[in-house]
Amino acid sequence: MVTGRSGAQTGDPARTLELLWREPGDEHSGRGPRPGLSVDTVVRTAIALADAEGLDAVTMRRVAERLDFTPMSLYTYVPGKAELLALMLDRVYLWMPRTVPAPGGGWRERVTAVADENHALYEAHLWVAGLPTVRPPLGPGVMTKYEHELRAFDGLGLTDVQMDSALAHVLGFVQSVARGRLDVRTVERESAQSDAEWWEQHGPLLARVLDAERFPLAHRVGGAAAVEYGGPYSAEYAYAFGLRCVLDGLSALIDV
Repeated sequence: MVTGRSGAQTGDPARTLELLWREPGDEHSGRGPRPGLSVDTVVRTAIALADAEGLDAVTMRRVAERLDFTPMSLYTYVPGKAELLALMLDRVYLWMPRTVPAPGGGWRERVTAVADENHALYEAHLWVAGLPTVRPPLGPGVMTKYEHELRAFDGLGLTDVQMDSALAHVLGFVQSVARGRLDVRTVERESAQSDAEWWEQHGPLLARVLDAERFPLAHRVGGAAAVEYGGPYSAEYAYAFGLRCVLDGLSALIDV
């Protein structure tokens, strides 16, 4: 079964599932709660930290500092970073806005809505693109997301396995575009230089290397793409173009 094709290392599976499916008010492990702390507070704070500074910034110590508590206080609620990442991922999946398909709409519209929802998720929480893609935490957010997205392929004559694979194909494409954006963001953060600034600085050197006579196709196509993208790469263009190709590919399976 696929559940969104994004996941985190889940630490102790039993403890992780217990936290993911905890009942309201069941917020700590029994060692005495600290006023002002809860599992939800820890998770929301970690998500805000990841949104602002990236996934590498999320440590139990940094989250504790933001909450003005000691790291040991956090372990009362979340046993470690692996479990915290699982809770973070499931929470943003649960928060995702979900499109209600218009009556009479076609499958392309439904699948496009699924892709756009995930594209928006990465826009809001780009760190999700950097999480491992295996063994997703089977929490309420993951399962709600999976159930919702499968409906885009229901009733199209596909087998259950084809429905799962078609969804994985769409989500994998969206994630690949997001990872490209994440790579750009990471390089910019580490170099303290935007992509545009880097290309402007190294433009003269690259102009000498990219010999139009020696590499005529690369020179022509690369130049045309740079003009279209407004730079060396455009995640938005890649998403729009790629999604059309994904939908056209699925049509060979569905529109028969």
